[in-house]
Amino acid sequence: MDSAITSIARAAKAASRSLATAPRSVKDAALLAMADALVARGEAVLAANAEDVARARAAGMRPGLVDRLTLTAERVDGIAGALRELAALPDPVGEVVRGSTLPNGLRLKQVRVPMGVVGMIYEARPNVTVDAAGLGIKSGNAVILRGGSAAAGTNTVIVGVLADALATVGLPRDLVQSIDEYGREGAVELMHARGLVDVLVPRGGADLIQTVVREATVPAIETGVGNCHVYVDASADLEDARRIVLNSKAQRPGVCNAAETLVVHAAIAEAFLPLAGRDLAQAGVTLHADDDAARLLGVPSVPAEEEDWDTEYLSLDLAVRVVPDLDAALEHIRAHSTGHTEAIVTSSLASANRFTRELDAAALIVNASTRFTDGGQFGLGAEIGISTQKLHARGPMGLAELTTTTWIVEGEGQIRE
Repeated sequence: MDSAITSIARAAKAASRSLATAPRSVKDAALLAMADALVARGEAVLAANAEDVARARAAGMRPGLVDRLTLTAERVDGIAGALRELAALPDPVGEVVRGSTLPNGLRLKQVRVPMGVVGMIYEARPNVTVDAAGLGIKSGNAVILRGGSAAAGTNTVIVGVLADALATVGLPRDLVQSIDEYGREGAVELMHARGLVDVLVPRGGADLIQTVVREATVPAIETGVGNCHVYVDASADLEDARRIVLNSKAQRPGVCNAAETLVVHAAIAEAFLPLAGRDLAQAGVTLHADDDAARLLGVPSVPAEEEDWDTEYLSLDLAVRVVPDLDAALEHIRAHSTGHTEAIVTSSLASANRFTRELDAAALIVNASTRFTDGGQFGLGAEIGISTQKLHARGPMGLAELTTTTWIVEGEGQIRE
């Protein structure tokens, strides 16, 4: 007899087949219905979320994670807006990636097709529930969601709202399902549902991601921990650097594309660090500084320990280091980067070119905030995560990254000699 998770996965697989052949008009109508339903039933979503947030705070959840968990009316409108933006994007399914005619007359096309069933395991991020569902529908996939106990109440309401909206346009409710009620055992079973789940995407802290990568027999796409750096080069414009550093750290510190380490060239440190230190201190940032940085910041700091260089704080904390030159900056970033997003502020084309050629990350940014590494900001619509691996998908995972390809070969009786 099938377990509950197996039954859910089988239902998702069956539902995915009906969606795989649906025209764009049907998928877009579903996305718009989902957006409208979220707004219309926003009070129920926010009431469930308030209960989740209260429990999280009582349990001592870190402020950055509480921020990720929290929904407001404005945030609900934002995630509904992301669904509408997805509806306006081109449908990736059926796109011809490449094609040719061989000398023997065979006509070849490599065409994008849905994955089928996408599993998603994530923590305390109810907006991801909507993003994953929307991306799944637009790319022709069913989704099975495990959103963690912290957001279980919110996710239950959201999944119900989205499933009801799918039914109004004639699509199966089983295209969006949650397994939150089955706890960690259900998550482990999802990891082992090879043959029913086509790809699994973990999104959360390092422990969650590594557990999925280590335990899953379902193919998994590793999304990244974000130990992101901003390097201020000797030639940087001071005002640009101030704005970029402050935005990268403090605009929303609890997300994976927030900066966690500031690296400053010694030649500009004396002029720059007092300005940046004042900005960051006024924003409530605790600075974990090496000796040279602590001497120049002009505001209180705490001594940086070795572990600070490898810490994804997800809070108003920032490690600060002064380096003698670009070589030392690149060496530091290579040693401590998680391959998510690295940024340089510079007026030197040579420095910018070295930075983008010699570092290895999903996103390398010149003279802009790390906070732009985001599916919506990149014009991809919502995203299912930021992939830091190198197979199939890297960087923000939008619609194209949730498809695979098939080769269509058309002939006129050819046989291989």
